[in-house]
Parts: sequence; structure tokens; C-alpha cells
Amino acid sequence: MSPIELISMKSRAAASPVEAFIACAHQMLDPVTPEAVRRAMEPRLLAQLPALRALGVFELFEIRDPALRAWLADELAELPGRSEILLKQT
Repeated sequence: MSPIELISMKSRAAASPVEAFIACAHQMLDPVTPEAVRRAMEPRLLAQLPALRALGVFELFEIRDPALRAWLADELAELPGRSEILLKQT
């Protein structure tokens, strides 16, 4: 899916928080994604964090990209609710 298609897709009724998160994360990590598209993905990706945390996604899966993992850990720490350490790689 091209960056333009992803942005124009907005939020489909059928898109789950996991689907939206993965699509945005892939776009952000793709080296050919333009900076403007990356910036557009950030709020969409962050909007999924409360739902993903509630589903326990970060307790089951690890973000392998170190920069993305650190950024999301910081963002999750600022969310109200559980104060567990998430996204920690051992």
C-alpha cells in the first residue's frame, strides 16, 4: 500500500486498532516513506495505543525497532491507567 493510499484510507469501519497500528508502524519504518507521511502517521498510530494496551498487545508482542519501541514506551507511560513497564526488551 502506498503512503498516499494509507493516508486517504482514513479509518475504515472494518479496521481494527491492531490493523491501524501495524499499517502506520510499517509506513513510519519504511525508509522510502516521505517525512510528511511519517508525521501524518504519528497521531494515527498513537491513537491506537489505549486500545492496544487494553487488549494486552504489548504484553504479548515486542516492538523490534529500538527507536519505535522507545518512543512508544514513552507515550504509553504518559497514558492514564496501568503503570506497568511495557515494551521492555530483555
